[in-house]
Amino acid sequence: MFQAKPITFQLESSRVAFAASYLQGIAFNHYTALLQFDPNNPVLSNWLAFTQEFSSKFGVFDTVAEAEENLFNLQMCNNKRFTTFIVRFEREAYETSWNYNTLQFALHRALPQRIKDVLRLAPKQTTYDRYKALVTQVDQCYWEDRSKNTAPRTSWNTSGNTNWQAGATNGIQSSIPTNPANPAPRFPPGRGVPNTN
Repeated sequence: MFQAKPITFQLESSRVAFAASYLQGIAFNHYTALLQFDPNNPVLSNWLAFTQEFSSKFGVFDTVAEAEENLFNLQMCNNKRFTTFIVRFEREAYETSWNYNTLQFALHRALPQRIKDVLRLAPKQTTYDRYKALVTQVDQCYWEDRSKNTAPRTSWNTSGNTNWQAGATNGIQSSIPTNPANPAPRFPPGRGVPNTN
């Protein structure tokens, strides 16, 4: 945000004020108390001091663990579009540094049953990008059928879907950077990685 608008956020106090506008609860109360009773406190004008103060008092100590837990709790609602859901999913996934096989499992787990039912009939995709593109196509077909008031498609043997036999991705690429380390995920107790098909 700050790099995208260097003029707007040229002053550190502007950065502090912008970030403070997102504070809630106790953190917001702490900020307003500083404004009222200690207006010269460097926390209110120095970006580093601000981040240290609020991270130490209210921040998340393990952002990776939080992102992993968020992914496990993330579910795509039946009445939502996949193109919207995947943005939120990959925002959390970016923090985990999971490998693509694990992300594909997590994504499959979060999908509504209407998409999973069609995926059982479709050719298996071997990469995360192809799987994501396949889900995108399935979801788009669902909404097209809804707009035409026709029954959802239950067959995959249509001419419009033959491109998946060749593993096409329609140009859709993952926004998650490749992590050469590909660390194993830290699953919450009792959770593992089953076969997605």
